Amino acid sequence: MSEKAEQEKVTQIVSYEEEAEIQDRFDDEHHDAEPTEEDWKTLRQVADRVPASAYLVIVIEFCERFTYYGLTGPFQNYIQNPAPPSYPAEQAGAMGKGQQTATALTTFFQFWCYITPIFGAIVADQYLGKYRAILVFSLIYLVGLIILTATASPAGIANGAAFPGFIVAIIIIGLGTGGIKSNVSPLVAEQYQSRSPYISTNKKGERVIVTPQATYQKIFNMFYWGINVGSLSAIATTELEKNVGFWPAFLLPTLMFIPGIVVVFLGRKRYVQTPPRGSVLLEAFKVVMYSFKVKSLDACKPSNLVTERPDLAVNATWDDVFVDELRRALRACIVFCWYPIYWLCYSQMTNNLVSQAATMWTGNVPNDIMQNIDPLVLIITIPIMDRLIYPGLRRIGLPMGPIIRITLGFFLAAVAMAYTAGIQSKIYANTSPWPISAGYQIPSYFFIALSEIFASITGLEYAYKKAPQSMKSIVMSLFLLTNCFASILGFALVSVAVDPKLTWMYTGIACASFICSILVYVCHRKNDKTDAQDDAIGRSNDEAKEYNQKNPAVTEYEAEKSAV
Repeated sequence: MSEKAEQEKVTQIVSYEEEAEIQDRFDDEHHDAEPTEEDWKTLRQVADRVPASAYLVIVIEFCERFTYYGLTGPFQNYIQNPAPPSYPAEQAGAMGKGQQTATALTTFFQFWCYITPIFGAIVADQYLGKYRAILVFSLIYLVGLIILTATASPAGIANGAAFPGFIVAIIIIGLGTGGIKSNVSPLVAEQYQSRSPYISTNKKGERVIVTPQATYQKIFNMFYWGINVGSLSAIATTELEKNVGFWPAFLLPTLMFIPGIVVVFLGRKRYVQTPPRGSVLLEAFKVVMYSFKVKSLDACKPSNLVTERPDLAVNATWDDVFVDELRRALRACIVFCWYPIYWLCYSQMTNNLVSQAATMWTGNVPNDIMQNIDPLVLIITIPIMDRLIYPGLRRIGLPMGPIIRITLGFFLAAVAMAYTAGIQSKIYANTSPWPISAGYQIPSYFFIALSEIFASITGLEYAYKKAPQSMKSIVMSLFLLTNCFASILGFALVSVAVDPKLTWMYTGIACASFICSILVYVCHRKNDKTDAQDDAIGRSNDEAKEYNQKNPAVTEYEAEKSAV
């Protein structure tokens, strides 16, 4: 093999030591410009420049979300309604299983898509690394897409293949999307390497503080914006479903997924990557178990074990920083425990609100197109928040900490559900022979979209920032797992997701989210005061080298990389 081919074969992987060197070099360049206490009081905080490789990862996520939302947009009608005699159809359908079955299956799919990230995260953090895991799960995803599209053909529906094909497809697709989901958001944030704030002078001659907190906030805003641009595919697929049929509605997302795989592969030399560490879950478990023996997490630090419990110190493969990182992650995971109630609010727009729109006047557009109001609102408001609102608040010395944003997100979700309950009541009270307009649903989607900016985006950001360096995908998957518990709650509500109980169901969900918004603030508001301090926890170059010398998996990985 030629030297050029050999070089092309090498994937640009940044080890823990190399990553620490990049961070240390960046920090050294700005060492003299470290903000003073006075600077923090007088200068505004701004975001750093986002690396080009981060944009490449956002393109990958765009393609995957285009596929995911393009598929799920027609799901409710695909399951709920019977196949029409011809197309264009008054009401598109295929299986005729009814609303309860449709809601149950779409809820199961959401459940499955948010439990599989645990598996994807373990594969990435312990064995393959994020890049390779994304590539493998993308191929699995593609298999599921082909099965779904094939069984949605007119012949497949006529021969009864739609239902079994759908079940097999969503299981495979759920495994694929879960493996991608837990790794792509940590990968995009991983492209930014700085962890220390520094003083800079902008083009206007103003001295500002460039902070990692503002930068990660910007990165995840851009990442979520890309997700919602991709989700607009549901507009096209719901129109195809109504006017042509379900097979072209599923074929379009399938074809769009292929460029995503190509971008993953061709960009392999551009990504900053962290290699898998091996038995990282075992390390975390041992630290927690040791904490029960020595009565505290702090006592589990090797520097303390050597003097207090030398018998335990012999088996300690971690360092002091890992214990601090793990403590920070555990505190974040407690915040995540509130999220199932939020996701329960969010999930209504993909099932019960679609069914609600079917009882309203929608003109010549399909009922399931209404859910696209949500991404349209996000596409408009995310840049406004990122470029105007958040910088404006930082300018006047009022940066919104993560807990404040999460609290506001829960509150806005409660407003959305309370309004939806009012609309459902109006539908029941309508005695006119004409149904009320689906335009009444617009505020429901508007408030849900605003809530995502504060709760969903901040949750992704919080999961990444608070996770140990070697457990980014795993902690991200735990955050995504809260969707799974929301789906379990959704299953419990299937029995009341029928007329005339829907008003009370929406009211109950609204009350639960409102109560959670209060409890999140009361229980966790102190976390915002230590946010920057917690984010600064990390290893220097020397600490990273010492840390990895104790781990044979990293040593073996680096040896294999050097041999290529």
